[in-house]
Amino acid sequence: MAAEVVEYELAAPWEGFLATPAADPTDVGVMVLSGSSGRIERERCRLFARAGVTAASIRWFGGRGQPPGICEVALETFVAATELLRERGAKRVSILGVSKGAEAALLVSTLSDCADAVIALAPTSVVWANIGPGRDGREHPYRSCWTWQEQPLPFIPYDDSWTPTEPEDVPVSVLGSYERSLAAYADRLPAAAIPVEKATAELVLIAGGADRMWPSLRFAHQLADRHATTGRKAALISRADAGHRTVFPGEVAPPPSVRFDHGGTPEADAILGTAAWPTVLATVLGI
Repeated sequence: MAAEVVEYELAAPWEGFLATPAADPTDVGVMVLSGSSGRIERERCRLFARAGVTAASIRWFGGRGQPPGICEVALETFVAATELLRERGAKRVSILGVSKGAEAALLVSTLSDCADAVIALAPTSVVWANIGPGRDGREHPYRSCWTWQEQPLPFIPYDDSWTPTEPEDVPVSVLGSYERSLAAYADRLPAAAIPVEKATAELVLIAGGADRMWPSLRFAHQLADRHATTGRKAALISRADAGHRTVFPGEVAPPPSVRFDHGGTPEADAILGTAAWPTVLATVLGI
């Protein structure tokens, strides 16, 4: 029988959601960040709350007072958001991010000690250019997705010579765009690399080898290798036939996108999530 959950809609200055166990809550919390969908991850918060963890998810772009796209988003946003969990008694706080949310979570861990652990699903190992417009309403010229102390982080731009090969009425794989951009701007890779070796947080990496959005499994190995230079070992859980969307036990697989080819299959994505869930939960709980 699933544990009872108490839910809250977060009020200004946050737009978001918080779920906590109704009985015997632990003193641990997790901040759940979406990817470029921008959605507030209510169902995933409920999943953690049923497991005894206070979980929150916020809107971090596209909301009031925020950039309309993932363009020069202040990473301090996520540091401040973790205080929502500390204020509710969490002594241990993790950040779980998916895709662009993973990019943010990883970067925050290198710049702040606000998180005890980072769980990065379908991660990147480098900082990318903006997806969508900034506060000025413009998408070009390309700018960094992120700022820290009001300074933009070095990033990899997109190679605009790439075009999709799929017919117009078929979901598009953008994997080729990212691979071409990595090759075209190879000179920018060192500066744009996410320096996880600077982070003190524990690190869990989850990636599918059939990801059709970007090469997340390759990125995950690069992150693990950088982390290993400190003498620490990241947990890396992968599956060759899984795609961009990991589905944990108890979650419903999202419907296929009409716009993007995320790769993998619902079955493979769920198998990866089932394999990863014990490590994810143990890391969040600190056991």
